[in-house]
Amino acid sequence: MTTDIWGWVRDAHRQLVESGHHRLADAIIELPEHATEGHNEQLDALYPEAVAAARSLGLPWVEVYLRHWRMQNLLNKRQQGEAVMSEVVDLLDFAHREETAGCPQSVCVVQDFAICHARVDGPGYVTERLEVVGETLDRIDPGRACYDCLSREYSDALEDDGRPAEALDHLDTAANRMRTAGQRVSLRFQQARAGTLHLLGRHEEVLELLETAERAEQAQGHQLDERDQRWGALLRARALAALGRTEEALALLPSRSEAEHHADLRPTWTQTVELLVAAGAWENDAELGAVLAGWVGYLDGVGAHRPCVDLLLAAGRLALARGARTVALTLAATGERKLTRLRRTDGVSQEVAALRAAAEALPQPELPVPPGELTAHLAEAGVPFETGADLLSVALDRYRGEQAGATELAVLLATVLGGLGHARAAADLLWQRLEADPENGELTGTLGEMLIQARDAEGVRRLADRTAVGAPAEAHWIRARWAAAEGRWAEVLEQCQAILALDDEVLNTRRLAARAATELGDHATAQRLYQELLERALPAADSSEDADGTSVDSSDPSDPSDSSDSSEDDHRRVQEPDLWHLITAASANRDWAAVRSAGALLGIEFDEPEGPVDEEWQLITVRAARTNGATADLPALRTGPATARILPVLGDGLTLNHGDVVVFAPALLEQPPGDEAPEAERVRWRPVFEMLTLLDPAGYTTYWIDGCWPGDEAWGTLREELQKAGFAVWAYSGEQYRVTDPADEDETLPGIYAALGVPPTASAAEADALLHRLTGAWQHPLAWPALAEAAGADLTRHEEIVERYGL
Repeated sequence: MTTDIWGWVRDAHRQLVESGHHRLADAIIELPEHATEGHNEQLDALYPEAVAAARSLGLPWVEVYLRHWRMQNLLNKRQQGEAVMSEVVDLLDFAHREETAGCPQSVCVVQDFAICHARVDGPGYVTERLEVVGETLDRIDPGRACYDCLSREYSDALEDDGRPAEALDHLDTAANRMRTAGQRVSLRFQQARAGTLHLLGRHEEVLELLETAERAEQAQGHQLDERDQRWGALLRARALAALGRTEEALALLPSRSEAEHHADLRPTWTQTVELLVAAGAWENDAELGAVLAGWVGYLDGVGAHRPCVDLLLAAGRLALARGARTVALTLAATGERKLTRLRRTDGVSQEVAALRAAAEALPQPELPVPPGELTAHLAEAGVPFETGADLLSVALDRYRGEQAGATELAVLLATVLGGLGHARAAADLLWQRLEADPENGELTGTLGEMLIQARDAEGVRRLADRTAVGAPAEAHWIRARWAAAEGRWAEVLEQCQAILALDDEVLNTRRLAARAATELGDHATAQRLYQELLERALPAADSSEDADGTSVDSSDPSDPSDSSDSSEDDHRRVQEPDLWHLITAASANRDWAAVRSAGALLGIEFDEPEGPVDEEWQLITVRAARTNGATADLPALRTGPATARILPVLGDGLTLNHGDVVVFAPALLEQPPGDEAPEAERVRWRPVFEMLTLLDPAGYTTYWIDGCWPGDEAWGTLREELQKAGFAVWAYSGEQYRVTDPADEDETLPGIYAALGVPPTASAAEADALLHRLTGAWQHPLAWPALAEAAGADLTRHEEIVERYGL
């Protein structure tokens, strides 16, 4: 099989464009980038429509292609395992049916199958992986791009079998075969080879290989993308840390936030940090432990059993070094549970047993107070979480008092464990306690929180069903919060409405219901719920006294969303976010009186006392969704507390355009630069808000202008004249844009590429005539072929300009 995958993609894209299926054509180009760069939200938004379109058009090859790239994202960027096993098996079957067997991407589905088994238990499935990948390599030409990918997969299997030297030999043989067949060895192939060299302890060679490979990539005109830059830095950092060159390693190591965002970085990032901790160059604190525990929990939840065990062992070693006994024991218990999901446990079972033994050997702390007084002591003394977990574990083991006291300790220990990233262990503890104290509402509420945090769908269902018998409102609240965590907003609203039917006075339920309504675009319901909230809540105040000075009880036993924690008692009062959310919903509903009323409570002053709010406040950035699922940051003029007018003239891929008024969520998406930031950065900064809905479309149509830059004065005059006539123009090109000099084809001239916004009050013919009048005397004419075509004008002039200036 020698079919060129990317040649087929180009042909498929062209055919889809020619047949008018532009969105599917765009998807087959964009989806692989989203998959490999970890643009998970964009991929999730783009994929369902694309695969549905491929099926409706009867394009099984395109369906295989789309499903493969999504699976690459789920397996590599999100590190999923057993959670997607059934889908991988189904895809493999689909890719080898009669109608899809010839699809060039069908071969790559074999890789998906092998990677999924590696995520579940790499060493346990070594034989199957080597067989299926080896058989595929034998029947494809080394000149195909997938030969590169599958060779790396074969090498990974050898490494999982403890044979890194053989893995290196295999990679070198594969590279020679690819070069002989005329295929370039990819940078990612070389990065895989660097990983094998690391296993062999050849760290200097890792650095040399990465440097040589990246130079070769750039020499061929290929710029390193974000993924390659991240991985190059990370692999260098690990090699440098292994060589003891810690300062250099720290300078290159991607930030923890990058590892949070890109799950595929986490194993290597953790290995590097463990090396730095051992060298005294990284603080081994509880915060690091909580981060690693959260990653362990994620792998646990998606069924990546072997990576989960590997990561928890690293986290366990660090916990032991900190003396965090309870955390280490918790990790050991997770490891023991995960061992039951592995096919091959030689070696790793001994490591888990050693972790438990070492954790049990750590000294248990002495209780500073009797068990019944420990909760108060921990709060007063400000004891660190890991120390608190150890003390609470001892107290719970030794407690011999009344049952309520034991439950209080269990709830607090579970809360602490949850804060340390061990939500599932916290839930297990509370399940045990629930059998002894089944009617305790605080216990049930905390268990629900831990189950949601642990993403335990079955546990949530079980708890809600159990609770529904005696406390139906609490059961609905558990289901509502779980649905919110998964973004199922219609279900959130349904569950909240069921609570309100039982008790109309609850407050947090209304807050969550209003958020769900906003997510669903039902701004009328959202506004009603926030107004009802304001009617029922206590006025905003700095103390816990009502208007006449008498003390109020802020707990609400009828509200399942209420917390008995005094730090959360403020939920009974009107909060500033309540008012902002009301303003947002009222703006979407054009209820300007409500906007002004809520604004007054926030101290907002308006230019006019009544009527629509349409003022000139400040320049902001509105983040809007593109039609392909990506996002765009658009300059805008804020016209009110939650409204803004879009400034640029926009092209395809966005449903917005110049002059459109939108409603945005007034929570900042990015924090302003601190005082330590350079002044220029602070001056340039603009608040970034998320668009919620289009309020008033201005109706502009976009056409593109292209050609030679006429100079600042001429361009400024053009902009002014267009704006006077009600048109808009927005330049997109920068100094790097050059066009061919028709007087000397070897030379270039500065270019201009801009979008012209034609208002709904003007025709394309009027716009065409206006541009001719305003630019007709310029030395270098501009071209606007699409506008000319829409105007019914002769295209010859524009076609000649395009050819002469190389536009």
